[in-house]
Amino acid sequence: MTEDLKSDYSPRQRAVGELYYVFIVAACIITLGGLVWSIVDYWMPTGKLGAFLELNLGYQIAIIAGFLAGLFFLLIFFFGLFRKGSILVLKFLFKTRNIEERYRNRLDVKIAAGGLLISIIAVVVGLIYAIINDLLIGPGSTAPFSNLLSTFTSGNWTLFIGLITFAFIAISLFMVYFWKNGYYVILKIMGTLEK
Repeated sequence: MTEDLKSDYSPRQRAVGELYYVFIVAACIITLGGLVWSIVDYWMPTGKLGAFLELNLGYQIAIIAGFLAGLFFLLIFFFGLFRKGSILVLKFLFKTRNIEERYRNRLDVKIAAGGLLISIIAVVVGLIYAIINDLLIGPGSTAPFSNLLSTFTSGNWTLFIGLITFAFIAISLFMVYFWKNGYYVILKIMGTLEK
């Protein structure tokens, strides 16, 4: 069944779906690693490496093997979901839409849809710029977000990077979705309002 669905998409579209899925998997692994690291940082804020090196060789091997087993379990899990995950991304991004005849080639609808889409993209770009600018300014009274980040441990940073990766993936998915399907969404809203 998945091969039939994949044949509905061009090779370029399939590559985009698979690439997004790989990015989602990477963000999941980074986020879970950061979560584990943050929990360990909460439990033992300093001296983790020294305590690890003081353990006998058997415990060290068991700890490293446990982390590797978790990583490989996640990789097997995500590899098993590769086809379904990439097809889900393809269905989300590249839906085929039919336009009702009364809405075809209406300039007013196209202008409203384009204006809304550009406005949404501008809001997202503005927020991203503000957060990045806040991070680069450093701690201060005008940068409340950077004050929070100055207290992060390395585990919190890894978790934060994973969550930011998820956010960028979600933003890019929704921007592509709105760019490709926003016109149809607006037409659907207009059709609902007119009825």
